[in-house]
Amino acid sequence: MLVGPPGSGKSTVGAALAALLAVPLHDTDAAVEAATGRTVSDIFVEDGEAAFRALERAEVARAVAEEEGVLALGGGAPVDPVTQEVLAGQVVVFLDVGIADAAKRVGFDQSRPLLAVNPRASWVRLMNERRPVYERLATHRVDTAGRTPEDVASEVAGLLGAS
Repeated sequence: MLVGPPGSGKSTVGAALAALLAVPLHDTDAAVEAATGRTVSDIFVEDGEAAFRALERAEVARAVAEEEGVLALGGGAPVDPVTQEVLAGQVVVFLDVGIADAAKRVGFDQSRPLLAVNPRASWVRLMNERRPVYERLATHRVDTAGRTPEDVASEVAGLLGAS
């Protein structure tokens, strides 16, 4: 499964990795959106972060138990203690990225609710809070900065012994 901050490439690299391995991709944010019929941003705004995190926690637990293939987790999912327990013993790849590359990829637009106010400072704060969790949970760490999704997917496949 893939973890990392906004802009690290979890969804994009996940799609490339799933194609490379000829397995399905399951993106937990997309699954929450499909199940609720609302965007993550709308859930944050209308119901609050706690409501979204509860949906996310349930989806990650379900996906780890039931889904096959590549699993891309939302950036904040691994911070949840219950989710950390679910991820224990799983193969977790931390897609690491610096703010310069993350900014190019996500544009820090309104679809990223936790980055809506002062996006660069918010991203740095989130990353400072989350990095220790990503690193502790990770089986592997891959730097995505300045690299194509295909190149990163190829490295991840190699680390997983699939190339």
